[in-house]
Amino acid sequence: MNKNLLLKFTFTVSLVWLSSFSVDHKAPSHDELFLQSAFEGKFLFGAALGRRHINGTDLKGLELLRQHFNSIVAENVMKSGPIQPTEGNFNFTMADRFVEIGLQGGYHMVGHTLIWHSQAPKWFFTDKDGNDVSPEVLTQRMKDHIYTVVGRYKGKVHGWDVVNEAILDDGSWRNSKFYQILGEDFVKLAFQFAHEADPDAELYYNDYSMANPGKREGVVRMVKRLQEQGIPIHGIGMQGHIGLEYPSMNQFEKSILAFSELNVNVMITELDLTVLPAPRRDMGADVATNAAYQESLNPYTEGLPEEVQRKFDERYLDLFGLLLKHHDKISRVTLWGIQDGDSWKNGWPVRGRTDYPLLFNRDYSPKRVVGEIIHMATAYQ
Repeated sequence: MNKNLLLKFTFTVSLVWLSSFSVDHKAPSHDELFLQSAFEGKFLFGAALGRRHINGTDLKGLELLRQHFNSIVAENVMKSGPIQPTEGNFNFTMADRFVEIGLQGGYHMVGHTLIWHSQAPKWFFTDKDGNDVSPEVLTQRMKDHIYTVVGRYKGKVHGWDVVNEAILDDGSWRNSKFYQILGEDFVKLAFQFAHEADPDAELYYNDYSMANPGKREGVVRMVKRLQEQGIPIHGIGMQGHIGLEYPSMNQFEKSILAFSELNVNVMITELDLTVLPAPRRDMGADVATNAAYQESLNPYTEGLPEEVQRKFDERYLDLFGLLLKHHDKISRVTLWGIQDGDSWKNGWPVRGRTDYPLLFNRDYSPKRVVGEIIHMATAYQ
């Protein structure tokens, strides 16, 4: 059996396996300690799916997904580079499988992401000689890409991260190729094309460091400008890549309030909590020094010390306490992965590190804070 046939067979078997379960995400009782039921009536609770989930090889992960989550987003397979590696040649294999999982399981589905400067193919911005294309050409390429991708999943994918990470921490525009060629109008065009391709889909702007006051103000300005031009935008995604000490919950709350005042949904996207120290940028080439440096950046290869685990638990409880306080403004909270082994934080910004950023351990068992979060959520009125 060749590799493609084997993948197809594995995926088909996993879908049959998944379809044997009830798709009623409201069925589990609170006593069963499922997160999705604890947040019922407050916000959707989602997870990002990687390739092992989408191709059906991580059955334990898919079982956790069925139990604890009612919303899904594709971590990488819907980004422009993987889905249209060369002009006009779309590869929908993995994206189709992601959508099939969503349909089979009755999940709320989010497409991620249509326009992003990173992981965009180089051909998007250049002609055959390697020069930047004209604004007209880039506009047409954006339109063709968005119409094709959104149109294919019209009526199936509920919402789209239309534009990702266009604003810098100081509130200014990121000098991406989209911005260099089209100026700030690239955001307007992206939302316009997405709405034309599927008028019923929700459309979102998504970015990181959204508790930063400068970025908060820049995003508010951008969204107000879109609204003044009559461009549909339905939600703002606050990427939740947080640490034990940052951001402050006070600033995070200010952003929730500021974005909700724009009359759009607020979503906490890409949520994970790193416990690892941030790398310094001043290391030299001395091998012995760098070896010690690497070890200091990867201190928990055998598990977390109790003190760090306690800080981890407290941090997640503080965050979910804040989210429950403002659940009337928040439509969705999504973890960036299911269990710790899925997380991109294990390899970024330093390769080979062991991080513990999610709510489930590498053996798929719930962390002790999960029960505390569920108790908090079910008790919250």
